[in-house]
Order: sequence, then structure tokens, then C-alpha cells
Amino acid sequence: MKLGLVTYLWGKDWSLAELIANCEKTGYAGVELRTEHAHGVEAYLSKKEREEVRRRFEDSSVTCIGYGSNFEFHSPDPAVLVANIQQTKTYIQLCRDIGASGIKVKPNTLPEGVSREKTIAQIAKSFNEIGQFAADHGQLIRVEVHGKITQQLPVMKAIFDQVTASNVKICWNSNDTDLMEPGLEANFALVKDRLGDTTHVRAFNENDYPYQELFRLLDGANYQGWILLEAHSNPPDKIASMITQKEMFEQLVTRL
Repeated sequence: MKLGLVTYLWGKDWSLAELIANCEKTGYAGVELRTEHAHGVEAYLSKKEREEVRRRFEDSSVTCIGYGSNFEFHSPDPAVLVANIQQTKTYIQLCRDIGASGIKVKPNTLPEGVSREKTIAQIAKSFNEIGQFAADHGQLIRVEVHGKITQQLPVMKAIFDQVTASNVKICWNSNDTDLMEPGLEANFALVKDRLGDTTHVRAFNENDYPYQELFRLLDGANYQGWILLEAHSNPPDKIASMITQKEMFEQLVTRL
């Protein structure tokens, strides 16, 4: 397992150069670029600018893991659904161009007034479509376990029961709903065979999520991917906080 950073609250205001430098300084080996943040890596970049982003990462010790988008596929409005699919494809091309390995997408809910089964099928079908497109560009689709309803692991399993694209994977998100009955281990077992190479965690000392148990389950599933810090706090010294979190990450791995 390797430690990386999501440009959520701790990285959203850093330029790309600052982001890479701060990850190098603190020993974070990779980064997931969240959309609309100060790094400015977006689909509007020219070919030359995309090559520059790729070069910056290649010249550093930091891996560009991928792009963290907000694209979602549950809308009952066909025009909204098509727009999300098409924009996802645009950003898949960006990921390829900057040397990333995949894009993060998410379900967000199951809308009222539409049958659960219909929306689940629609989301899965969308994943299969963008999955095929991503495969043609050498990319993964990383589905964040997200949304008030859709973050429940039985719902994620129901979606993935209809996902046939082998490069569409689950990004575990360390939600409180992981602990719902029948518990973390049973919920983890529902989707462990569909896990990809990214797992999101919060700051290890800022909540009571059972991270040691999660690491044990990941280790038992032979997980060899990224543990990505997606902290929800706003400490004044983020460099010091990143160093503290890295030390805690190493302790969790050592205890396995």
C-alpha cells in the first residue's frame, strides 16, 4: 500500500508546482487531482500544456494517479445523463494526455420518483459505456463509494452486479455507512472483488473510523494500491499535518 494525497481541503489552493513540491517534501508518492482546484489541470488545457503537466510529474518523485471528477450518472433527465457521459470521456482523454492512469467518478443518489432498479441499471450501463471508452485510452474508471444512498455497500454491489467492463473498479471511501449492520467486514466482503487501486481515507486521528481493521481487510484482499488522504479538516500548517498523517499511515502498515 502506498500513501498519496487527494487535492481536497489540504491541497486545493496549491498550484501544480506547489502540490508536487509539497508531496515530495512530505513523502507522499502520488496525487489524485480533484477538479476545479488551484492546480488548474482541466480539459481546457492545450496539447502543449498537457505535455507540460506530464513532464512535471515525470521529472518528480510523485505519481499522477488520476483525476477526481464530479461526474455522476443517476439523473432521470436524459440530457443531463448524456452530458455527464460525454464530459467524462473528455476528461478520460485528459488523463491519458497527462500520464494519469484513471478517472474518479461517482454515483450520488437514487432519485425519488424513479424505481431503484431502473436507476441502478442506468448507472451500471453508464459505467460500462465510459469503461469501454476508458479502456480504449488505457485508463481505469474508479467509482467512489459516494452519495447518501449509493454509498451503502449493498447498493454499490447491486450496481456492480451489472457492471461488465473489467476496468471499472470501486474506490473505497471510508464512510460511516461502511459500519452499518452487518458490519465492516461483511460489507467489505460484498465488494472486495471489485476494488481497484485507490482507497480514500480521512485524517487518521480526526475520526473514529476503524482504520486498522480496514487495513487488515485490504491486506487480506492482497490490496496493493493507493491509500489517498482526503482530509476534511483545515489545519493551519498542512505540511506538518501531512507529515503526521504519513507517520500514522506507516504505523498502521507496520501493525499488519
